[in-house]
Amino acid sequence: MSVSVTIISDTHAMHGSLSLPGGDILIHCGDMLDLFDRDAAALTDIDDWFGRQDYPTILVTGGNHDLALEAALARTKQPFRNARYLQDERLTVEGLDIYAAPWVPELASHAFHLDDDALRDRWAAIPSGLDILVTHVPPAGILDHSSRGHSHGCPHLAAQIERIAPRLHCFGHVHASASQVRIGDTLFVNASSAISGERAVRAPFVLDVEPGRTA
Repeated sequence: MSVSVTIISDTHAMHGSLSLPGGDILIHCGDMLDLFDRDAAALTDIDDWFGRQDYPTILVTGGNHDLALEAALARTKQPFRNARYLQDERLTVEGLDIYAAPWVPELASHAFHLDDDALRDRWAAIPSGLDILVTHVPPAGILDHSSRGHSHGCPHLAAQIERIAPRLHCFGHVHASASQVRIGDTLFVNASSAISGERAVRAPFVLDVEPGRTA
């Protein structure tokens, strides 16, 4: 039986404008907040919103804008009541093998930044053969071009993708490249909700995934 998976990312405090269909799993790929928003109330707001969505499982990871989330994680491993936060963590949900990590390159003043050596280590630690890989950044060269045509994906993540071989890899970070593309046996989804240059959101990506079969 297929599992209904809804994917969103880069909501940037505009989550209230989203209309989600409900389903089995909701995944948020990070950048829940506005840049440099350190107010814990922002986390409470989106947590309350998660609680109103019709999904038995809500999985989230961080993004470079989520400084309040990064600060909360210094105090607790699970800062949400209505969603499960994942950081370098693997779990099985509805028969799907899922792994998530929030790390970003280059943006040293932002949340969840790691230098090149640390990024190589974190991506190398991701297990292979996953059903769903969740990251905030794209792998370099895949749905990672800005409106100005610049690549903002991570080359160190790209170097591991063939080994990891996830059936579905979802991410955000680069708003202008929101789309999906299949390369080999992997379906890549840039689920950025924010629309570049606008204070607006696009519809979520909704997929039916059958455990053990092609996404």
